[in-house]
Amino acid sequence: MIVSRTPFRLPLGGGGTDLPAYYTKYGGFFLSGAVDKYMHIVLNDRFEPGIRVSYSQTEIVESPDAIHHPSVREALRLLKFKDRIEIVSLADVPAATGLGSSGSFTVGLLNALYAHQKIVKTPEQIAEESCDIALNRLHEPSGKQDEYAASLGGLRSYEIDRRGKVTAKELRIANDTLAELEYGIMMFYTGIKRSASEILGKQQKKVATNDSDAVEKMHRIKAIGLESKKSLETGDLRRFGELLHEHWSVKRGVTRGMTTESIDSWYSIARKNGAIGGKVVGAGGGGFLMVYCEEGRHKVRTALTNAGLVEYRFRFDFEGSKVIYNI
Repeated sequence: MIVSRTPFRLPLGGGGTDLPAYYTKYGGFFLSGAVDKYMHIVLNDRFEPGIRVSYSQTEIVESPDAIHHPSVREALRLLKFKDRIEIVSLADVPAATGLGSSGSFTVGLLNALYAHQKIVKTPEQIAEESCDIALNRLHEPSGKQDEYAASLGGLRSYEIDRRGKVTAKELRIANDTLAELEYGIMMFYTGIKRSASEILGKQQKKVATNDSDAVEKMHRIKAIGLESKKSLETGDLRRFGELLHEHWSVKRGVTRGMTTESIDSWYSIARKNGAIGGKVVGAGGGGFLMVYCEEGRHKVRTALTNAGLVEYRFRFDFEGSKVIYNI
């Protein structure tokens, strides 16, 4: 039996510039962290013939080609698995909530499958193969942030050149700044699940067709990401919070579906009670609302809880995806 553990990711700046429609023309840049909420993949040899896959559904099939779950099907094809394997996934956070569950799933699955075959791959190789499954094999309207942040862990900046090559650099953050950042970020679950693919598909289409307004907003989002990196590395967390607000103000106008009246109301409540800035995590439209506070955390917590949201506390993960059990 093999068990892999892969963190979910928390985008901190530049999100959306990791989409191929943007980075193949202009190059991408984003900041992302990993948090201590995990996707666990359990892999076991199966005594009976066939393949069993258990997630929100259970499939028992004769070959990889018959598997309905797209990431599992393509991962087994990639590694040439044929038969007698069981795969079970367990997640700390529901899917479709903006924390990159799909990317974490594929990264964790590949880690477990390679461990089963006694093949060693670097975190970067695992991330790139996971991106290949999503972008090239499944043709999903996704980027590269989820897979790289989940595979490498920590807090890092990522540059993507026009050919899609990703360069990751660990952020040079002082320990005191890191502690303040972790304390100041507050996460609230809105209870809204949404299709990231639908929103990202619209965003990609606008950029691909050279919609001048959308492209200009994406340029601004990349610039905000670069400035956010500087603010974190210099310890200017108030400025980081202000940049979160600016990022959300720009992002919500890129395409329809990024926000709703309810989200706008909750965000306004957070700002009125002391939050410096924030945004909806992920593609938008639902999932988690992230806000940053220097003071007034209790007021923000009380106000958003009274509005029906649920706080979800976390710490940063610095290990990335790993096999935690192999026997």
